[in-house]
Amino acid sequence: MEWYEILITIIIGVVAGFINTLAGSGSLLTLPLLMFMGLPANVANGTNRIAILLQNVVGVSSFKQQKIFAFNEGIWLAIPAIIGSVLGAALAVDINEQIMEKIIAGLLIFMFFFILYKPERWLKGKSEIKSKPGIMQIIIFFFIGVYGGFIQAGVGFFLLAGLVLGAGFDLVKANAIKVFIVLLYTAFALAVFIINDQVNYLVGFVLASGNMLGAYIASKLAVKKGAGFIRIILLATLAISASKLLGLF
Repeated sequence: MEWYEILITIIIGVVAGFINTLAGSGSLLTLPLLMFMGLPANVANGTNRIAILLQNVVGVSSFKQQKIFAFNEGIWLAIPAIIGSVLGAALAVDINEQIMEKIIAGLLIFMFFFILYKPERWLKGKSEIKSKPGIMQIIIFFFIGVYGGFIQAGVGFFLLAGLVLGAGFDLVKANAIKVFIVLLYTAFALAVFIINDQVNYLVGFVLASGNMLGAYIASKLAVKKGAGFIRIILLATLAISASKLLGLF
């Protein structure tokens, strides 16, 4: 890698790590960057998982240090997501990527207006939260895991929706648990890409250095600014991500 490639990769990584930790879709920045640098799409997808993994190590450590969540609050939702992620990473199906992007964009637009219309659902969690998820929550998080293992980009939005609307967490705690779940399933998904020799380690660790810094900054801001701040970031990121997937820029 040339020095300017390293610099650009780190800068994009910082932005992506920040976005991923507070909302989602940072991979919409990193995947095009990796492919622009000459990596095949499948190798870019695998290489990006190194940055995602290390980014979430930092995010989880920071949220845990700030006593935002306990591991047992996320582990039962992480298990079906892990199983789904292995399946998603191993899938070798002939899927129309353009159609998939339009469907995801539609879901993101729906989520944008739902958050805008029902802010109280995202700012305040339920007073009582079950210690273990129900069957429907297990199914939902399994399919979120499948999607996350398959492509990663945008999975943060779906995890936040599941954690806030399905599990009843407030947006700050949901962000912390989201980072924890992504950390766990990414380790398994990355293993699949490594086994299939679809990881560029040098580029992955350079990108990860930026992602880790972005995750640290975001985790501190999330706790300091609270759910209202996260909601604003979430709305902005949803709008931009949906527009990009629809090909508006």
